This record gives sequence, structure tokens and C-alpha cells, in this order.
Amino acid sequence: MRLLYTLLLTLLTPLIVLRLLLKSRELPAYRRRIGERFGRVPRPPQGVAVWVHAVSVGESLAALPLIEALIAEHGERRVWVTTTTPTGSERVTAALGGRVIHSYAPYDLPTVVARFLDRARPAKVVVMETELWPNLFRACARRGIPLLIANARLSPRSYKGYGRVAGFTRATLTDTAHIAAQSALDAERFTALGAPRVSVVGNLKFDLALPEAQRARGQRIRAALGATRPVWIAASTHEGEEEIALAAQLQVLRTLPTALLILVPRHPQRFDAVARLVERAGLRLLRRSALDFPTDAATPAPGEPPQVLLGDSMGEMLAYLEASDLAFVGGSFVPVGGHNILEPAALGKPVLFGPQMHNFLPARELLLGSEAALELAEPSALAETLLALFADPARRRAMGQAGAVAIAANRGALQRLLALVAAA
Repeated sequence: MRLLYTLLLTLLTPLIVLRLLLKSRELPAYRRRIGERFGRVPRPPQGVAVWVHAVSVGESLAALPLIEALIAEHGERRVWVTTTTPTGSERVTAALGGRVIHSYAPYDLPTVVARFLDRARPAKVVVMETELWPNLFRACARRGIPLLIANARLSPRSYKGYGRVAGFTRATLTDTAHIAAQSALDAERFTALGAPRVSVVGNLKFDLALPEAQRARGQRIRAALGATRPVWIAASTHEGEEEIALAAQLQVLRTLPTALLILVPRHPQRFDAVARLVERAGLRLLRRSALDFPTDAATPAPGEPPQVLLGDSMGEMLAYLEASDLAFVGGSFVPVGGHNILEPAALGKPVLFGPQMHNFLPARELLLGSEAALELAEPSALAETLLALFADPARRRAMGQAGAVAIAANRGALQRLLALVAAA
């Protein structure tokens, strides 16, 4: 099975590179640094203590507390961080700068993986969440490099898919030193697939720091746009969800004429297309990239106040959330499976989401059970729910406080994970 997997991946590699080039028409970063994807990375001057792989933005954000702790333990430029997408790369660069070594991850081909390991020479490897790379895992096992899966989760769909190739999955999981699962259900699924060493560690996203600089930036954004206005955010939206958010904003404006929507698409290559949607809806648009204010005081935006602020920047999600009163999290009205609902809850914001939350079931259950969030069965319920919450400040405060308390009560995954990494 491994030979067949490698053969298929080898045959598909030209098409994968072609896909990168096609995607680069919208996001030019996809055609840059392609050599890194084939393991062509510079040798570091000193040994790499830990290589941390996080696919994209969500995994990169989840990994930040771990990476910061590893930097504190081993020193700067001793942790190598890889991603597979430009947005993830930008997030790592913005958050960590030159304190880590950063590159794209190598393709899972034996020669490519060997080239990367020969050059990076990591003492340990930590792979975030659900990335199972058979050739990488086997290469690390053969070289005696402990490999851990951190913040590990398996959605029902992934569990079913891996189960179809049960023998191959079992062989891959056997090559891991440890799997640190987010929940007991995730641990059960990994164990059922044949993983020999699994622990329930918890979700690293509960340990995400809330940088004061980000919160202060959010407060300046809010002040620049009107501190007393009702403000809600549609965060990490996908195609089809921006139309839902804009329709809701039009309804909200009929009752609350000063309301502001902060609209933050999940993928930066869609910023311009979403801006056109806002303009076609007849709403006054301001792009974050056009909002300028000094670092020590807010400067009000000139002219008529915008009705939609388009979040066309990277690495500012916490600031956008801080600037909002209510948070709707996207990927939940389309079959994506949801996105991180713990960030707004940690900031004390009431959280709204749609029914498609299969990738974040434990977080969903926690916030719903804590009465910190509301699940909307239909897009048509969004405007009505927003208006009801804007009209009830006491309920908003209670939901926000409940979310913050729930997040605080579930911290601790980071220390448990660091202990596993140290013992590997």
C-alpha cells in the first residue's frame, strides 16, 4: 500500500505544482519558494530542537502557544515551523518573525522528505491536528526521530476515510511516538485506527494568549469607527456566507441605522470579490487597508461612516473580534465544518454559528452547554438573533462572561503537551 501511495503521489506531483501555479493567479505567493516544497531548504547553523508543522492559518494559530513555549525552552532559531499555504506562512511570519526558522513543508515523497530531514536535522517533530503523512512518519521512525501528533482530532468524515484503508493507517500511526488528542472521542477514534500511544491532552486553542497589542489595536479600530455603534463581525467566511452576512446587515440597519458589520473572509484571495459584493449590496464600504490611524490615538474615519468594514489584512483576527460586540463564525453555514469559535469566547464575546460544525464538535458542545453561544439552524435567523442580542445588553454580558469562564476552566493542554514532547 505504501508503494502504491508513493507511486500515485509521484504521478500527481506535476499536477499539484500546476495547481499551485493556477492558484497563484489569485494569490501570487503560491508560486514563490516552490523549491522548499521539494526539501530545498538551507541548513541551519545550529541544531533544530523541534520541527513543528501546521498546515494553514487555523493550525498555525493553535500551535502558537506551543511554539512560544518551545522558543522559551530552546532559544530563538532552534524551532523550525512549516506550513503548506501562503496564508499560514504569513501568519507564522507575522506572529513569530525571525525567532523561528520557517519554510513550506516538504511533499510526502521519500526522496523529498529525506532531503528535508538531512538539511533541517530536527531532534523531534510535532505535527498539528490531523496531518498523517506516511512517508514522513516512516522516515522519522527509521531515523529515530520522535514524532508526535499534537492537538490531534479526527472528524467523523476523516475517521471513516482512514478506516477504509485501515491497514495502511495503522502502519502510519504505529510510527508515531505519541498522539495528544483533543478529546476522549478523538482518542477513541485514533486508538480504534491502531494508534499504540494516545493520551487525552485537551485543546491547545484554550491556551491561546490574547496579546494586549492586538486587543489595543481592536479598541483603536472601534474608536476610529464609532465607539457607541452596534458592531458585529462575520469571521472566517466562505463563498456564500458573505451574501448571508450582508443580507443580515441590511435587515439590522433597518432597526439600528448606525450598525457596523466587520466582514473577514477566510481566504485573502477573495478580498476583492467580497468588496464587490458589498458594493453591489449598496452598503458603504471601508477596507481595513484604507483605515489609517496613529498608534497612540484613534483618528475617526472621514466622511459618512461605513456600514461594512472589510477585514482585508492578515493576522488581525483578534483585533477584529475585540472591536466587535457579537461574533458570527463562518464555515458553519456551508459544508466546511466550522472554524475556531474559542477565540471570540475567550475575548468575552457572544458567539453565533450555523449548523455545519462537525470539525469543532467539542468546542460547540462546550459553548452551547455554557450558554455562551447560539447555533442558528437557518441563515434567515441571523438578523433576528443579532437584533435580539443588541436589544439585550444584559444577555450579551452573561453570554460573554460564560464563554470566558468556560475557556479559562479548560486551559492546561499546553503544559500537558510540553511534558509529552520533553519525554519523547
